[in-house]
Amino acid sequence: MREELLNPEPTGEDAEIEVDLGDQVGLRPRTLAEFVGQSELKQKLGIMLQAAKARGQASDHLLFAGPPGLGKTTLAGIVAHELDVTMHITSGPALERAGDLAAILTKLDESDVLFIDEIHRLARPVEEVLYPAMEDFELDIVLGKGPAARSIRLELPRFTLVGATTRTGLITGPLRDRFGLVARLDYYGTGDLDAIVARTARIIGAEIDAAGSAEIAGRARGTPRIANRLLRRVRDYAEVEGEGHIDHPTACAGLELFGIDRLGLDKIDRAILQAICVRFGGGPVGLSTVSISVSEPAETVEDVYEPFLIQQGLLMRTPRGRVTTPAAWGHLGLTPPASAQAGQDATLFDS
Repeated sequence: MREELLNPEPTGEDAEIEVDLGDQVGLRPRTLAEFVGQSELKQKLGIMLQAAKARGQASDHLLFAGPPGLGKTTLAGIVAHELDVTMHITSGPALERAGDLAAILTKLDESDVLFIDEIHRLARPVEEVLYPAMEDFELDIVLGKGPAARSIRLELPRFTLVGATTRTGLITGPLRDRFGLVARLDYYGTGDLDAIVARTARIIGAEIDAAGSAEIAGRARGTPRIANRLLRRVRDYAEVEGEGHIDHPTACAGLELFGIDRLGLDKIDRAILQAICVRFGGGPVGLSTVSISVSEPAETVEDVYEPFLIQQGLLMRTPRGRVTTPAAWGHLGLTPPASAQAGQDATLFDS
């Protein structure tokens, strides 16, 4: 199988670079059997791919949704590998004009996989071109301008479009309905993350025991990408400050050095909680005020940091603003004032 990276330059000119994703990022599993976690999705995907391969046809179009780092790109590569076809990779922001997409579609061979990352950011004219390509495997091209313009329709080989998005709600209904499978990837449990850390350690040649692996997995925020990143940083710490072997004390010391606490919170996470608790008495406080307090854009605070804090029960979004919970005060080693608890209770029923 050969994979191609199609990444048009910002000017809109097409560019094609052939790479082997397995060699470039050797941590990615290449088959469903190697992929850890997402058992329900793996079962569905395995049936679809096995049936498509038995028929000798392209699989239905697939849409993978979920937060960053959960394996959407990896699954796209697995789809191509399992079907033994070529994968072409591009992204929604890179496809500025309909002609950019047309250039890619006309290069596809039978049963190829086209992977579009951040597909929710496709421009509307590009999306309109994609509709007949997905449904009828045909491409409408307009030649000329003005009264002399005419439209021709080109036949396309049957291909599989794999889309990835972190914002499902921004995908239009007509586009979403053209996918044969829409799957959302969930955050990983510590058991799956532990297996991922152990697998990555074997690949990169890091010496790690079960306790060290479990400690890294427990602070990885349910995300394999973060688990692999933490493992590499702890490996660096173990090689420089230790004896090269990652055990539980070494893992704890390395993670603390890089600012990752026992809940997986980093410096910005704690700064957000600290600002709300100490500067604003536990809230409620508006998003823009929080973002200014920690010197981070409001979109970053809302989309990157707040979801995990909310999932951990440390922060609440209320109609009046953000409010920290007693668990947040306890995690920071602070005692919540009575006024903060009273204000929190009031916001729970505030409309």
